Amino acid sequence: MTSGIGHGAQARADLQAYVGELAAALVPHASPGGARIVPGVNVAAYGDEAAGLEGFARPLWGLAPLAAGGGDFAHWELWARGLAAGTDPEHPEYWGDIGGFDQRQVETAALGFALALAPERLWDPLDGKARDRVGRWLAGSLDRATPPNNWNFFPVMVSLGLDRVGYAHDRDARHARLDALETYALGEGWYSDGPTPQRDYYIPWAMHFYGLIYAALGGQQDPARAERFRQRAASFAADFRHWFADDGAAVPFGRSLTYRFAQGSFWGAMPYAGVDALPYGEVKGLLLRHLRWWRARQADIAPGGVLSVGYAYPQPLMAEQYNAPGSPYWAMKAFLPLALPAEHDFWTAGEEPHAAAVSTGPAEPSGQAAAPEASTQPHAGAVLLRSGGDVTLLSGLQQGTWARAGSAKYAKFAYSTRFGFSVPSGELGLIHGAYDSVLAVSDDDPDAEPTHFRVREGNAEPRTAADGTVSSTWNPWPDVEITTWLSAAAPWHLRTHRIRTARPLHTAEGGFAVDRDAGLVRSEGAAGSAVAVSTAGDLSGLRDLGDGEARTGQVIHTLPGTNLLARRTALPTLTGRLEPGEHWLRCAVLGAGAQGAAAWEGPVPPAVV
Repeated sequence: MTSGIGHGAQARADLQAYVGELAAALVPHASPGGARIVPGVNVAAYGDEAAGLEGFARPLWGLAPLAAGGGDFAHWELWARGLAAGTDPEHPEYWGDIGGFDQRQVETAALGFALALAPERLWDPLDGKARDRVGRWLAGSLDRATPPNNWNFFPVMVSLGLDRVGYAHDRDARHARLDALETYALGEGWYSDGPTPQRDYYIPWAMHFYGLIYAALGGQQDPARAERFRQRAASFAADFRHWFADDGAAVPFGRSLTYRFAQGSFWGAMPYAGVDALPYGEVKGLLLRHLRWWRARQADIAPGGVLSVGYAYPQPLMAEQYNAPGSPYWAMKAFLPLALPAEHDFWTAGEEPHAAAVSTGPAEPSGQAAAPEASTQPHAGAVLLRSGGDVTLLSGLQQGTWARAGSAKYAKFAYSTRFGFSVPSGELGLIHGAYDSVLAVSDDDPDAEPTHFRVREGNAEPRTAADGTVSSTWNPWPDVEITTWLSAAAPWHLRTHRIRTARPLHTAEGGFAVDRDAGLVRSEGAAGSAVAVSTAGDLSGLRDLGDGEARTGQVIHTLPGTNLLARRTALPTLTGRLEPGEHWLRCAVLGAGAQGAAAWEGPVPPAVV
């Protein structure tokens, strides 16, 4: 077992060892024929055959680059044998026929990719009949219906693999898929994942990742498209680097976060496709710091060596309905640069620290220019605030309620590399709801303790301004309209809510959730403020900036297992009551490490709106 990820030439060797370690841990969980790997228990929406294929296929995102770059792995025979068994309709471990909108389509992408990079490990060991079955099974996916999103890339990956092994198929069909994918381009390097408002990690780890693989492997036959993919990635990199903290942590945001270090896979895809818009030393630092951040948490994220469903620890509560036990192995996408030779400029470049944040543009009509610590990203509907090496994402555009806990994953006000975010564990009360970084409102009996709350789920009239403010309007009930403004004011962020209500309301506004596992050195609620400080010195607090009666501050101990980073948390919260009419609520929110105490005792930035 490797103990870490070194620097210089050692970094490549350590990543090779890490890939082997992660994949070898799956071997005891393989079926007798090798076609199905199920390394745990977590029920997904699709059947066991597809779940077993998922566990088999996803490690290939790391194993194939390992092989292409000359790395060793002791268990290739298992994967070659499993590929033959899984595509044989007469074998008891057959993966099943590929239908439209089928989870099997997702996993064919890894198989096509692996055939393209490492045919000598998966294809060459098979006899002629087995090769015919593998080719026929994969080619059967090419014309199947897919959702209008990144899934269109899966047949493209299959086609690239079949090209490499010389299996005849309709190569022209992939161009229709690619044409559809390019309609999702928004400008400045951003895509949407189909006709949705989501601008989450599926943009870097899917839309860009697959596009760059295509540019590298299929670009000679399609040079104009390959160049467009490279140019979009180059533009996107300037924004995406702001999603990473100085220590390598990525902002937890959106769905599918159990894929963990796939968050950094874009940084490996850039050099693989020859995109040098940022210095290789900077790109290398972004990727390796990210992988080190996760590697340091290996014992927590992979008990027994197998990646768990969860984020910073095993946490099925945060999973989506499509997460089977093998789902986390999309994380292996981060190892793509292992396909590059050791003498490639990416590997020989010296690591560079995170580039300083840049100003986001000219002043707004208000006259206030964006702070240099903030990066305004209109296509994402987000402002990325950097302070003390940490990153906070202020969100005002995105929504995705179809995924489990979707409102928590997209529509909270703020997401932090230091504090993560929380998902609800129940429906009754603030303890169950874990309402960090939201304004929760209740129309329960005005004279009783409220138990039923609603939060922002969708965003109407979203706006991202150059001064570092995002805004949107939301309606928890038809006769309640709330417009929320979120503004960067490093190290704080500011929240303003205009509430127009026809009914009495209870309100509860949460800051960031603080780790309370080892106790708290400070936990205070008072009129107009609430603050909690962990034993590690992390501070979360809110100060009411309203004009009327101050809201009441309290620190709530939420149910365990709700926060993505900390198992047990304390949540500073401001609570109050509103009568029918128009009201303005304002507060300043602070989340920081050791420097937080001085900021909390110092001046509070004034409300912007």
